[in-house]
Amino acid sequence: MNNFCTLFNSLYLSRGLAMYRSLEKQARNFHLYIFAFDDECYDTLTRLQLAKATIIPLSDFEDEQLLAIKPTRTAGEYCWTCTPSIILYSIRKFGLSNCTYLDADLFFYADPIVIIEEARGASVIITPHRYTPMYEDSESGGTYCVQFVYFKNSSEGMAVLEWWRAACIEWCYNRREPGRFGDQKYLDLWTTMFTGVHVSEHLGGGVAPWNVQQYDFDHKIGQLWGKELVSQHLFPVIFYHFHALKYADKNSFIPAGTYVMTDNDIELLYKPYIRTLVSAGREIKSLSNTVVSHEINEIPRIRTSLRRMFKLYVLGKFREYYHQSYFFK
Repeated sequence: MNNFCTLFNSLYLSRGLAMYRSLEKQARNFHLYIFAFDDECYDTLTRLQLAKATIIPLSDFEDEQLLAIKPTRTAGEYCWTCTPSIILYSIRKFGLSNCTYLDADLFFYADPIVIIEEARGASVIITPHRYTPMYEDSESGGTYCVQFVYFKNSSEGMAVLEWWRAACIEWCYNRREPGRFGDQKYLDLWTTMFTGVHVSEHLGGGVAPWNVQQYDFDHKIGQLWGKELVSQHLFPVIFYHFHALKYADKNSFIPAGTYVMTDNDIELLYKPYIRTLVSAGREIKSLSNTVVSHEINEIPRIRTSLRRMFKLYVLGKFREYYHQSYFFK
């Protein structure tokens, strides 16, 4: 059994549900522990009755140490602070042999078991950012990404996890200082401080807006494949990290913010995800019309510009804004 955990509040509900649905489709044998960071999120997830998920409310999870530092962190910083704690809680509370933290904005195109099997029994697995040079940020943002972090319930694994939790409780802020940035920069130390830490080599584990420019993609025999342009190395895409994707006015999306994307990236990576997001939103709405499951970003002057409305509604795209109908063509 591969155990996963994640955390999000109601404004990430549709993303979190889309991630779960992708796991449900791709993973052979898994269970997802979801930490709901507000009551509306918990109530909605509970009503969805997800067969392979356990929903944990904040009241069950938060301990004295977390509650003590909670007032000193923003909502986002507190989520980062809690990342190692939800992994540790899942392992201890449910007696798990392993647990992998997943960011809620991941989407799986294949079974992530291959990333774990590649590690050949390591106690911890981390994934590099693999930045494209134009987005290089290792020095201040970190070499590794807190997106998919595996821990085995072993002495090696628990040593790293408990150290990470203590470090995040001491300092976890959305600012960059020498050797520190949120919960993420701490990962840079693990390969030298601890034993049993494996750096994933699988290019398909961690495709993201900051590295997608290095690859070309094709869909063959029911599988999404990537090709590294420099080496021509082929690899199955395991998951994509939809960092920077935002919801916008008029049932629209901003897929990747300022990151450079090709039409092929949008077609093969973003179309399946946004279709699943739309489906997840409808699934949530079927339970309650009052649930707000994502943010909304305003499209400038969309209500007063016929040209912009024509491009968005008829052509399906205006600048960085894509109408959801574009992804159902």
